[in-house]
Amino acid sequence: MQLFIENDMLANTDRYYTNGIKLGVGLPFGLLQAPAAEVLRNLDPDNGEDIHVGLFLGQSIYTPRDITIVAAQPHDRPWAAWLYLGGVAQRARGNRLDTVEFDVGVVGPAALGKEVQTAWHQLIDARRPHGWENQGSSEPAFMISYLQKRRYGSANIDVVLHGGANLGTVMTLARSGAMLRLGQRLSGFGPDTIEPGGAMLHGTRAQGMGEYAGNSWYVFTAADYRLVGYNIFLDGPVFRDGPRVERRNYVRDLSVGFSMRIDRLRFSWTHIQRSEEFRSAFGSGSQSFDSLNLGFEF
Repeated sequence: MQLFIENDMLANTDRYYTNGIKLGVGLPFGLLQAPAAEVLRNLDPDNGEDIHVGLFLGQSIYTPRDITIVAAQPHDRPWAAWLYLGGVAQRARGNRLDTVEFDVGVVGPAALGKEVQTAWHQLIDARRPHGWENQGSSEPAFMISYLQKRRYGSANIDVVLHGGANLGTVMTLARSGAMLRLGQRLSGFGPDTIEPGGAMLHGTRAQGMGEYAGNSWYVFTAADYRLVGYNIFLDGPVFRDGPRVERRNYVRDLSVGFSMRIDRLRFSWTHIQRSEEFRSAFGSGSQSFDSLNLGFEF
């Protein structure tokens, strides 16, 4: 089981990509997992059937800079939410990890962004959001993602390279980047992340990779670069009119953090600095947020 939480609260902001949550379990759900597994087989048919699958439930919430304004804010980031189920197929061979994730869900009011953010802000006694009526209408959405990681190094220091792409009505983009890790008993391919294809499944982790060979820890720094062709949260709905802003084609994430494993319990913290995703009328549209991951294998 894995739990991911991303929020900008520790960065003392409440705007843009303001919250993400994702829960992963090792349950069979062929409707989403089978298409992901078939794509992975076709990408490398010579590697047989050595594929593991998983299931994720997630939600992402996006808001403008000032959530107390009731009126529409056409020159700032639109209100938006994305609620989805994701079927994942994954294969590890040596220093290489391949992951395909197929996400299906809904954007708009049916994604429950208003309800979740309002309830959370009441719980922590934060500013109440007042502009959710300005989000776009509900519509179905999907995305299929591929991510490959390759690890080079030793048990104490290594570099993990990654590259991949997303295609669908949620986001269409290509991406690449690298991570430098320094620690003790390094294994796997870096900390698990909330992004599509970013998490290592239990079956893959146990696949002869020495993952349970003692406790471990490491610190890391990473960079991720994306060429974005479409983002429904900035470009607006696919099937009807809705709020939109001028999207930037290039986005960069710089991150630092640490990860540790004690027996079958894993924890990681990542601080992310994201460049502007859209052209803002209010100065810099960059933002910072933190990502927490807790995993337990049983």
